[in-house]
Amino acid sequence: MKIHFFLRYTTQFGQSFSLSLSDGQQVALEYLNDEFWHGSAEADPIAHPQLGYFYSLQDRSGHVQLESGPNRLLPLDAGKTGPLAVFDYFNPMGALENTFTTQPFQDIFFRPNTSAARKTPGRYTHILRVKAPLLGADEVPCVLGHGLALRNWDTAAPLLLNAREGWWEIQLNLSEENFPLGYKYGIWNQRSQRFAGFEDGGNRTLYTPPVSLQPGEGLVLHHDNFARLPFQPWRGAGVAIPVFSLRSAQSFGVGEFTDLPALADWAQGIGLKLIQLLPVNDTSATGSWTDSYPYAAISAFALHPLYLNVAEVAGAAQAALLEPYAAVRDSLNGQDAVDYEAVMQHKWAIIRQLYAAQKADFLRNSDFIQYFTHNKHWLVPYAAFCYLRDKNGTSEFHRWPAHALYHEKEIEKLVSPKAAYYDEVAVHYFVQWHLHRQLKAAADYIHDRGLALKGDIPIGIYRHSCDAWTAPELYDMNSQAGAPPDDFAVNGQNWGFPTYNWARMKADGFAWWRQRFQQMSLYFDAFRIDHILGFFRIWSIPLDAVQGILGYFVPALPVREQEFHEAGAGFSYERLCQPFVTETLLLELFSAQAGPVCDLFFEHAPEGSPGQYRFLPAFDSQQKIAAYLAARPAPAAAKGKKKAAAAGSPLEAILAELELETLQNGLFALLANVILLDTTPAGERDKQYAFRFGIEQTSSYQHLPEAVKPKIQALYVDYFYRRQDEFWQQEAFEKLPALKRSTKMLICGEDLGMVPHCVPNVMEELGILSLEIQRMPKKSGAAFFHPKDAPYLSVVTPSTHDMSTLRGWWEEDRHLIQRFFQEVLGYEGSAPYFCEPWVNRLLVEQHLQSPAMWAIFQLQDLLGMDGALRRENPDEERINVPANPKHYWRYRMHLTIEALQQAGRYNAGLRDMVSASGR
Repeated sequence: MKIHFFLRYTTQFGQSFSLSLSDGQQVALEYLNDEFWHGSAEADPIAHPQLGYFYSLQDRSGHVQLESGPNRLLPLDAGKTGPLAVFDYFNPMGALENTFTTQPFQDIFFRPNTSAARKTPGRYTHILRVKAPLLGADEVPCVLGHGLALRNWDTAAPLLLNAREGWWEIQLNLSEENFPLGYKYGIWNQRSQRFAGFEDGGNRTLYTPPVSLQPGEGLVLHHDNFARLPFQPWRGAGVAIPVFSLRSAQSFGVGEFTDLPALADWAQGIGLKLIQLLPVNDTSATGSWTDSYPYAAISAFALHPLYLNVAEVAGAAQAALLEPYAAVRDSLNGQDAVDYEAVMQHKWAIIRQLYAAQKADFLRNSDFIQYFTHNKHWLVPYAAFCYLRDKNGTSEFHRWPAHALYHEKEIEKLVSPKAAYYDEVAVHYFVQWHLHRQLKAAADYIHDRGLALKGDIPIGIYRHSCDAWTAPELYDMNSQAGAPPDDFAVNGQNWGFPTYNWARMKADGFAWWRQRFQQMSLYFDAFRIDHILGFFRIWSIPLDAVQGILGYFVPALPVREQEFHEAGAGFSYERLCQPFVTETLLLELFSAQAGPVCDLFFEHAPEGSPGQYRFLPAFDSQQKIAAYLAARPAPAAAKGKKKAAAAGSPLEAILAELELETLQNGLFALLANVILLDTTPAGERDKQYAFRFGIEQTSSYQHLPEAVKPKIQALYVDYFYRRQDEFWQQEAFEKLPALKRSTKMLICGEDLGMVPHCVPNVMEELGILSLEIQRMPKKSGAAFFHPKDAPYLSVVTPSTHDMSTLRGWWEEDRHLIQRFFQEVLGYEGSAPYFCEPWVNRLLVEQHLQSPAMWAIFQLQDLLGMDGALRRENPDEERINVPANPKHYWRYRMHLTIEALQQAGRYNAGLRDMVSASGR
């Protein structure tokens, strides 16, 4: 079948279009006239009865802009022999209307009205399709125009369209009409049976068909993009809380997926539209409380057993199995915070008993078999990984004596049902199946209550994870991901995750990401991209470093030695790239122990560096120092400590006078006291460098000659804030458009931290919502951000899980809060010492009144408005401290969801606030 494509677009000089079809064809369009571009292709309607396609726009700089997904579909199975003429509009990703074609809006808030299905005529020559995502419950699009077939503009009897695959569609027989024909879309109210009005703008036009319209032959298809209807900005409010933080009367010491429906009932009752969660993937790597970190998943697909409601799995048939655990459950549920290890220990004891009791029926369950078939690609490797982790006592697969390298055929044999240990594999199928059931049921309930469910996609994967084991080629295992220093983590953050091999991921069309999005969309309607800046560049930390401060951005345009010479700064590798260590610095850090520390860890620097020291090779990295200090003998008893140290090692003598933390932090700081980091790839002869972040704060920089400082500072500013921007923008466009096209979920980016200038433009072009936080202004030099200044496509929130709550923030910096009280809130006099309920309420109202599409609040910030309901100590409400890589994630609500539901006066007041804001 011959297909002609006519794309309506007025281009500028240097722009061009191409067409991508789902059968693999790529078609370059040609300029036809000032209104249309044209291209043609041949298609096999038998092989491809539903052929998908999309357009790409390339400008003169080479930048390619993809259309918003999903692909348009051509009805090649319509019984026509061809040819087919298709008329389209280009639909850029950033078009505001595309936001309302995502899952939350089309599947929950504005479900299409399908009650007025119109019969298809026996013979038709034209198909008209249009999008109208924000219709009321009783509204459907209609069309009228010139000619009998288009009802001659009779608003009493318009032609109603049918909902089909994201479009509103009508099939028309226009074989007897005289072209061109003018037409417009309008709105018909089903309840009142009245015409509500036409779309804005002039008439649309049906031109003389460029193909034969004889019976059974040609067909003309118009994709008219969006109906031009009046737009009223839709705004919603939501609540954010990790699943583990939920508390119900029947909890097992931790929140569970089955607690989400009760939370949804409360949220719906006060007018909220969304529940936001932290990641819910399995993080069971070490079997200790350190697994509480929800961003270190051992599988990007598996759900965490922590969230399984074992009582629901047991049902009435096995309820007796849980009776011995009743006292333990009550004890755990009575604790203020999550006892991660105890909860996991007891839940797994129960799970294994339930599996033994149910396995015969479970493995034959048709629903499970269907689930297994659809998820086998990740479920089998995950179950094998968990079995081998437990068998070998570690998730560090490179240490396993067998199967350290993943081979699919070998793993298929390993998980054979005939194996004697099969139950130790299949129990993980059992757990994942029930977790899927419970989360899917909770999500369906939330949707039925009119709420969307928002998830969280971590930027990285755990180093010792199933994903890294099965596909190590997708990751750079020789680096660690993190974040540069900021006010929340002065030494940067080291997450320990490997970075991505983006070139390898792109080679297979980002298959792993697309599978990840598909899995997530089973439960979630929207998601937060954790650290979206990682798609532009990632903060990469060498494996021999502990702190994030020794990282640098990858990819990045390096700085080279020649640039220093051209700037008149000169270049010395020893001075700029080696840690700057002097006797004075050692005395400042270690006081009376400076001499012993110097003797143990340092040697004199080479000639040409008088008065300077260099780390001994045994201690020339943070990891070496950390390992050495960790391996020291047990410290001497407090009584007679100095006497014991005198007879011990030099290290013990030092630690008799210095705290271990002081010694380690001081040595780490000296290792980071550099101006440049050598980033030359292995095998490269041409040296490449990155500036260490924050050089002006280092004594290495401060001891440079005064004439040299401004020259190096200029190179530093250029490196971080100028030369990279276009390069990083290109990197983001290599990844994000393809990923966004692969999902219908609403995407929100966490764009905090050191944000390149290009980030807002990229997110705007792609229609990705930004995150705006009052205490983290993005405008240079600003102390605060005001929610009233938020862009529409954004999420405003007073706090996130990575920072203190509103009440905690109010008590952190008295001077800053005084400024905020006067400059932002507009009050005179002294600010209250504590965040009083009325202040908390005022801040919540500010965010509710924001023009941003979403205002989302941590539950703690909402409870802070009520002096009787809120927790006494705000420090106990904080979920995470980013500066501490070993933070224990264990915050729980201090009251049950049931008690929250019964707080009638508080709920009524909050409902009134939400309603008054128009959300």
